[in-house]
Amino acid sequence: MYLPAQFASDDRGHAAALMRAHPFATLIGTDDDGFPYVTHLPLHLREGAGGALTLLGHCARANAHWRHLQARPEALAVFHGPHAYLSPSVYADAQRVPSWNYLAVHCRVRAALVQDDAGKQAILALQIADHESAYLAQWQAQAPDFQRRMLAGIVGFELQVLDLQCKLKLNQHRPESHAAMHAQYSAGTPDERALAEWMQRLGMAARE
Repeated sequence: MYLPAQFASDDRGHAAALMRAHPFATLIGTDDDGFPYVTHLPLHLREGAGGALTLLGHCARANAHWRHLQARPEALAVFHGPHAYLSPSVYADAQRVPSWNYLAVHCRVRAALVQDDAGKQAILALQIADHESAYLAQWQAQAPDFQRRMLAGIVGFELQVLDLQCKLKLNQHRPESHAAMHAQYSAGTPDERALAEWMQRLGMAARE
């Protein structure tokens, strides 16, 4: 992605925090004609030894995406963090224009399919724990035949992160705007308040 130096973050902690807080990702592969094939789905981030990152998820067996990943394992997973309009009113200088602030992570990945029931169960357990841990006991208590039917309808995958880009676009290059921007975002929508929190995290805390 377009990544000016002032917005690029090499801090894996920032990227991991965004992926965990906003796990609903866009997975982009290519179909048999070389055209982008896109699935929107939640992904679980696993951190391994030496900082290795893996994304775990599943799709419906009826979704051709898993077949495309099997044929062409490299893909792109995109995580969208909070985003919001930036008003030119944050500047004292009237000769300014509107913009948009946002946080995003792009992961270049290599896919390995998970088709055995035990492997798919493990992925589901992690995803259930992420979003509704209380449901895990209900799922595990289901009749074995029902579980097998449900598992037969999905294909799991492990996406090894080969490289990632983390973009934190928060007007870092215009420090004269930070106090007013932080004040506006702190009083705004949930996304705007989240951006205000990231400003503080990055040491851009306002001095109103």
